[in-house]
Amino acid sequence: MAHGSRTAVLTAIVSNALVTVIKFIAAIISGSAAMMNEAVHSLMDTLNQGFLLIGLYQGGRPADEHYAFGHGQKKYLWNLWSAIGLFSIGSGLGLSHAWHSWHDLGNKIPNEPTLFLGFTLNPLWINMSVLTIAFLLEGYSFLVALKSYLKMMQRAGKSNPFSFLTEANDPTLVAVVLEDSIAMVGLVFAALGVGLTAVTGDGIWDVSFSALIAIMLGMIAFYLGYTNMRYLADMRDSEAEETFLRIANVHHQVERCHDLRSIILDETTTILVAEVELREEAVLPGLHERIQAERDAILNQLPAKRRHDEKLHCYAAARAAVIVTLQRTEEIIDELEAAVKQALPRVRNITVEVEGIATLVELPDQPPP
Repeated sequence: MAHGSRTAVLTAIVSNALVTVIKFIAAIISGSAAMMNEAVHSLMDTLNQGFLLIGLYQGGRPADEHYAFGHGQKKYLWNLWSAIGLFSIGSGLGLSHAWHSWHDLGNKIPNEPTLFLGFTLNPLWINMSVLTIAFLLEGYSFLVALKSYLKMMQRAGKSNPFSFLTEANDPTLVAVVLEDSIAMVGLVFAALGVGLTAVTGDGIWDVSFSALIAIMLGMIAFYLGYTNMRYLADMRDSEAEETFLRIANVHHQVERCHDLRSIILDETTTILVAEVELREEAVLPGLHERIQAERDAILNQLPAKRRHDEKLHCYAAARAAVIVTLQRTEEIIDELEAAVKQALPRVRNITVEVEGIATLVELPDQPPP
C-alpha cells in the first residue's frame, strides 16, 4: 500500500467526518440550502474516502492461488464504486434539495433568527463560523494530500501539477486531491450563497450556489469514474513498451521486436509481453565451442568404456546443442528483462518469446566459427 495515499486518505476521513457533523448541525439550525448541500458533500466525501481506504487495503494484498498477480485492481474497483455511487448519489440529493428549497423560497424569511435549546441564534454567524472551521480542516487535509501528490509528480519527472492529474498512475491519491480541492471550492460557494442572501435578503443566492455545489459533485464523479475505469479496461503501459523497444533496438543480439503488449495492473505493477528475433551474426559466434564443451562434459559423465559409443556421441552432441542454445537464449532474455526492470521497476512481470534467428537477406562470405 502506498504510504502517501494511505496517509492522505486517513487524514481526509478524519477531517471530513468532523466537518460533516458541524455542517449538518449548522444546516439544521439555519435552514440554509447551501449549507445542507455542503453537509451532504462532506458526508459523501467521508464515505467515498472510506471506500478508498478499503480499496487500498484490498489492493495491497499479495498474489495467492486465486489472484496470480495480486489484488491490485481491486483498488480501482472500489474507487469506481465510490465515484459513481456515492458522488452521483450526493449530486442527486443535492440537486433535489436545491429544487425543493427553490420552491419554498416564498415560505421562509432568509437568515431569520432561530431559537435553539432556549438560545436565539443568528444563522449567518452560525454558517460563517462553521464554514471557517471547515475551511481550516479541509485545508489541512488538502495540504497533506497535495504534499504526497507533488512527491509522486517529482518521482515521475513531471513539472505541471494540472496536466499530471491525467497522467498519474495512482488514482486514489488523485481522488483525494481532487475531492479536497472541490471541497474547498464548495466552501467558498456556500459562503457566497449565505453571504449574498444576507446582504440582499433574497434566498435565490443560497439556492443557486447550493445547485452549483451539487453539479460539482456530479462532475468530479464523472472524472473519477472515467479515470478508474481506464485501469479496469486493461490499459496499456505506453512508457513500458517504449522502454522495451528502446532497449531491444540497441541490444546487439536482437534483430527485431514485434507483438509487444502490456497491461497496467496497478501503479506498482505492469505486465509486458513481447516476441523477438535474434541476429545470427551475434548469436552464433562462440556457440560451436560452447556446444563442444557441453558435449565433452556430458560424455565425461559416462563410464570410460562407453565414451566411444557412436550413438552416445550423437546423443551427447544433440543434447549439448539444445542445452547451449537454450542457455544462450535465456541469457539474452535475462539481459532484456534486467535492463527494463532497472529502467522501470514497476514492470515486474516480463514474458519474452524468442521467435528464432532473423531470416537471412544474403548468405555470409564466411560461416561463423
